[in-house]
Amino acid sequence: MILADKIMELRKKNGWSQEELAEKMDVSRQSISKWESAQSVPDMGRLVRLSEVFGVSTDYLLKDELESVEPSESESVEGSLRSVSMEEAAAFLRMREQNAPRVALGVMLCILSPILLIVLGGASEMGKLALSETQATGLGLAALFVLVGCAVALFVTCSLRASRFEYLEKEPIDTLYGVAGMARDRREKFQGVYTRQLTIGIVLCVVAALPLFVSLVFAGGDEFIHVLAVGALLALVAIGSLLIVRVSIIWSGFQQLLEEGDYGRENKAFEKKNSWLAGSYWLLVTAGYLAWSFITGRWDQSWIVWPIAGVAFGAIWAVLRAVQKNK
Repeated sequence: MILADKIMELRKKNGWSQEELAEKMDVSRQSISKWESAQSVPDMGRLVRLSEVFGVSTDYLLKDELESVEPSESESVEGSLRSVSMEEAAAFLRMREQNAPRVALGVMLCILSPILLIVLGGASEMGKLALSETQATGLGLAALFVLVGCAVALFVTCSLRASRFEYLEKEPIDTLYGVAGMARDRREKFQGVYTRQLTIGIVLCVVAALPLFVSLVFAGGDEFIHVLAVGALLALVAIGSLLIVRVSIIWSGFQQLLEEGDYGRENKAFEKKNSWLAGSYWLLVTAGYLAWSFITGRWDQSWIVWPIAGVAFGAIWAVLRAVQKNK
């Protein structure tokens, strides 16, 4: 085993991200990345520091024929790690690339689903259609359930296809030789697409309220124009979400293989311990959204539950993580 592989293996066994090891070594994350990909070699001073940080000998780091750390030096490793071969990693990334547009489309359909209900209801109420309010509501609800049903079908099929790789998200792993380098190379090639589509998606979500503002300024008292503006708002949010979700799913696949970001070992342990809380939270949010929407019939307003719930969940999760980390 060469030095690059040993550094990566020891970092992962300790549950550290490249950023965390870089802080301990007082170097940049890029330096750690270059060491692990064999693009550069740490000098003797850094090697001594690495041996201290990892609790191994410099002989172990420098001599390729030494393939394993003595038991006394690896007591911090809990249990055996599941190995990920090059074939398994390639199959996983291929699955993520195939699932990404399907899941993104499902999210888009969910956001688009109330548009027809809103537009038909407004048109009927204002005499724009030869339909009663009951008929308009019935057609709108039918379209809503069809779109949501299609989205659920997409989510279920993608979830079943991804189930064999669930361990990558929840368990510590040991990537075999070449896997990390392959994942980094593919991530680097995807970087431009990820940045571009993520930026466009965020911008679309931010400017989605413009049609509503424009209608308020220029449409005067024409309420139907305001209804159409709400539909346009949801359509822009749906398109932006499609772009964001698609590239985020692919990007997170690279992070899972490299055990970086949200998929570092410390975060995996935290997520596993508190998975029940996340599930309960989103179950309550969904129930609240449906109750508000059906009781009031204000689908043009109830969608705001999701961005608020998302921001609140992020804040709650960050506070909980900080509290448990400081215990």
